[in-house]
Amino acid sequence: MNRPLSRVEHAGVAVDCVIKGGTVLCHDAAPRIADVIVSNGVIVEVTAKANATGCRIVDASHCLVLPGIVDIHGDAFERNIMPRPGTLFPLDIALLDTDRQLVANGITTACHGVSISWEPGLRNLAEAKRIVATLDALEHDLLCENRIHIRWETFALEEALGVGELFQCKRKPVLAFNDHTSPFLTGGRSSSKMRTAAARAMIDEATYTLLLAERKERADEVPSAIEVLAALARASGVTMLSHDDATVNIRRTYRDKGVFIAEFPVTWEVADDANAHGDAIVLGAPNVVRGGSHTGAISAAEAITKGRCTILASDYYYPAPLHAAFQIAASGVLSFQQAWNLISLAPAKALGLHDRGDLTPGNRADIVVVPQTSQRVVTTLVAGQIVYQST
Repeated sequence: MNRPLSRVEHAGVAVDCVIKGGTVLCHDAAPRIADVIVSNGVIVEVTAKANATGCRIVDASHCLVLPGIVDIHGDAFERNIMPRPGTLFPLDIALLDTDRQLVANGITTACHGVSISWEPGLRNLAEAKRIVATLDALEHDLLCENRIHIRWETFALEEALGVGELFQCKRKPVLAFNDHTSPFLTGGRSSSKMRTAAARAMIDEATYTLLLAERKERADEVPSAIEVLAALARASGVTMLSHDDATVNIRRTYRDKGVFIAEFPVTWEVADDANAHGDAIVLGAPNVVRGGSHTGAISAAEAITKGRCTILASDYYYPAPLHAAFQIAASGVLSFQQAWNLISLAPAKALGLHDRGDLTPGNRADIVVVPQTSQRVVTTLVAGQIVYQST
């Protein structure tokens, strides 16, 4: 990825890189101008003035030095695989391009929302396995840490055991329980959404309607399949999320199964219940940037104001987390430090990734440098390697 760095000694430690003179954001202290010393992929010291010379220097003057963004849910990569309905591109091309987009937007850990549905086309188990295999094959070419967020459609009954097998892959996944089927069965989806779903599945609407009818016949099997897969996830140490919880009862049912992350709760009542029980609550950063949900769901900005959102995700647009954090801080609802935690420290903790999300010595050197006068990334480091730079 990068040429070997020159290494010098600082306080007896071989130094690879020093990020000098930036305003450093540390979760346990006020932002301050300091130097960040990196060695062997980790932060070894945040100091007023580093004495190391002769190694790679990143001039962060007039810049913010921030923890890398941890994206708990992002599925914009699907548009690189299928930029138009029915038009597929090779996975290696699509995923490499996605990886470059991620680091250019300050995302250093990405959980790709890989959907596993009963539908053919883009969202099925075979395609999910191909995505995982392609990421594995590209491992030495990838710039950020690419992880897997399994979005299992609960009506995909035949795929449950195959999903469970993915728990053992080396890219330790997280599991989200999704139900985009019931709204179709109850008439809660528009005809345009039906057309979109059919196009993504690469079949016509009539065939899609027949497949929906088959799912309806097996609806009674869904609760037991959820129970089995949740038990398997718990046994495998897989973090679980529930997606689009529409009622408090649904949230409570999932919580009872060890699902402690509520992803995109549909109503304020659900968000209130999740908050009352200490669940992590994920909403979309695009919702903040655009000033509201594109689907008419609850406002993420309002949820943050009410303390009903603890994590922001890129959802469908990778630039959104960085801009959302700045926008929230500018509104005065949260300090910049608190706003940045929504996209870095909080998701890292929810995922059990305790080595990132803040610039503490001993943590991975996942670092983003952003000018104080503009919301754009000029440098991204992943595990101490400079993977993106822009003038």
